[in-house]
Amino acid sequence: MSFGGPPQPPQPQQPTPYTPPSQQSPPPQYSAPQYSRSPYTPAQFSQQPTYASALAQPTPYTPPAPVAPSPAASLPALPVPTKKGRSVSLWLFGFLGFLLLALIGYFGWALGPLASVIGLVLALIPLTIVFLGVRMIDRWEPEPKRLVVFAIAWGAIAAIGLTLLVDIGLTLLLGVRTDEFSAVVQAPIVEEFWKGLGVFLVFLMARRAFDGPVDGVVYGALVGAGFAFTENIQYFAISLIEGGGEQLTVTFVVRALLSPFAHAMFTSLTGFAIGLAARRHASAGTALGAGLLGMLGAILLHGLWNGSATFADFFGLYFTLQVPLFVGFIIGIIALRREESRLTKARLGDYAAAGWFTPEEVTMLATPAGRKVGLTWARQLRGDRRPLMREFIKDATSLASVRQRAITGRDPLAADDERALLIRTRATRAALLAY
Repeated sequence: MSFGGPPQPPQPQQPTPYTPPSQQSPPPQYSAPQYSRSPYTPAQFSQQPTYASALAQPTPYTPPAPVAPSPAASLPALPVPTKKGRSVSLWLFGFLGFLLLALIGYFGWALGPLASVIGLVLALIPLTIVFLGVRMIDRWEPEPKRLVVFAIAWGAIAAIGLTLLVDIGLTLLLGVRTDEFSAVVQAPIVEEFWKGLGVFLVFLMARRAFDGPVDGVVYGALVGAGFAFTENIQYFAISLIEGGGEQLTVTFVVRALLSPFAHAMFTSLTGFAIGLAARRHASAGTALGAGLLGMLGAILLHGLWNGSATFADFFGLYFTLQVPLFVGFIIGIIALRREESRLTKARLGDYAAAGWFTPEEVTMLATPAGRKVGLTWARQLRGDRRPLMREFIKDATSLASVRQRAITGRDPLAADDERALLIRTRATRAALLAY
């Protein structure tokens, strides 16, 4: 049974008529947007890569690789005020090193290594207390580190060593003196003289870092703290040798806990007087005279303090006389800091008038309340920018001191320091406000 007819042979295909290239129509032209919307994808690009997860897929837009920059010098570091006139000679540190070796030998021979080491460890406690207290006073305009080290070292090494030499000399000349005379007369005069000499040396060699009474109190307190440190080593070691742990405990409580600021308070009077002379652009001779007057007050206060322990009930006079004296000392420090804040605000106001700061910034940089608000605001910024704010406050406070020295005409390098500090404050402000 068949369906249809027999199969037909294939018909030959007709050839496509040839058209010369010159007569062919040009290919269609497409714009860039039309190409981008075209669904056609070449075969070699049609295979899509696989990814571990949806998060690993690339974003629709991939920016081009950044162009490599040409070699260039890095940004210069921010300038710093010159250290000239703000440091002490290395020869003095060499002198202190020589005396230190002599003191170590003396304590090892007279007190023994064990008692000396125990006294040293215990003496570090009141030294730390005083040092932290002084740093609070000098928080926003810290003195150069080398001067801080020198002040403490002078009190702990030179003043102690020279006092021992004078004591030996007086013993050879006058014989043995009574304990009362040594405590109430000799010790205040000799100790305050050598401690005051250290403060005066700072004024002579680093006058550009000695701006006023607050700086004088700081240097005097540091010298006194160093002196008390070495003296406490001796007292603690002797108490341990003579009375054991019980006597050592009593001595530690009296000297380290009840009166750690005693020597710092005495010598700060000498520093305060020299600082007043420094604020008035005094000569070295005038500063020496002012220092001697301050030293006289330190000697009287020192003698009164020692006399209360020698001739009267120490604990009775401690709360009726010594504590009020210390409270008065703290009130005086607060008053000095307020005056320093007022002066800082006035000097920064000069720069605000010239457009370097806004009036609000002057308040923030110069007053305790403004600094607190500024630090709180900086903490809320991205990354907690309180360190930048602290640098901003410190540089601005230093700038005010430079301006004061320039006004009094006692700093030939004030212009250089001013330029450096203005650059630093401008850069710090930019870093604070950067997003």
